[in-house]
Amino acid sequence: MTSDTYFTARGGWIEVIAGVMFSGKSEELLRRVRRAAIAKRRVQVFKSHLDGRYAGVFKVSSHDGRTTEAIPVDTAAQIAERVHVDTDVVAIDEAQFLDERVVSLATDLAARGKRVIVAGTDTDFRGEPFGAMPELMAVAEIVDKLHAICVRCGHPASRNQRLIDGKPALYSSPTIMVGGAEAYEARCRACHQVPRRDEDQADLLI
Repeated sequence: MTSDTYFTARGGWIEVIAGVMFSGKSEELLRRVRRAAIAKRRVQVFKSHLDGRYAGVFKVSSHDGRTTEAIPVDTAAQIAERVHVDTDVVAIDEAQFLDERVVSLATDLAARGKRVIVAGTDTDFRGEPFGAMPELMAVAEIVDKLHAICVRCGHPASRNQRLIDGKPALYSSPTIMVGGAEAYEARCRACHQVPRRDEDQADLLI
């Protein structure tokens, strides 16, 4: 049963599309937005102002080149201010960059009868929970966790490998660093490397 058909009763709900980079999160969000528009639902799309890759800050884009118009925001409060009363579907891309109030915002919008579609990376480059994504996944009715393909071994990738000058970024690196294929790779748990943390864990096993 899919998000397009699951809820038919009165009321809103929350859908979360989570996963690593290059797993197709934005592409899936765009697919759901297009289907909602075909169904003549009034849709508004928002995205973090931090993500200006590919099509710029005024569009949500997927790695395959598909785009849709979007409103760039820095906070959940800015989304709340811009949602129209007659909007049926609120889509939010790159939600991991927004503040924790995005959880209460999504919950409130759903309580007001709106369908809320949220997409974001659920773990940071360290493989640890990223921003408000884990809590959004906990309060959502529907959660889809997507995987990419590990560039090292070809297995399902569940980690974002950050690279600095071609080498794995240290554990102490800043959590937020926007980038694409030049700075990140999709990797599985076994191929994922985080220097300093990996060394500390190896010491514990000795």
